[in-house]
Amino acid sequence: MTTAANAHPTQANADQRYTVTLADLPLSCPLPSMALWNSHPRVYLPIEAERECLCPYCGAHFTLIDA
Repeated sequence: MTTAANAHPTQANADQRYTVTLADLPLSCPLPSMALWNSHPRVYLPIEAERECLCPYCGAHFTLIDA
């Protein structure tokens, strides 16, 4: 099944810093738009309270903004 999110997946874990919005919640790493075949297992990250978090697998830093 192909959806808009995975029609053209981006490279997983290519960056170390990501900015996300409330529309991206619940937050997972890798993001839904990323290909999973070359990445770590999907893990959901609790970003709401601190507004920042790190992925325990790849160390990617996520920041939640109010956009």
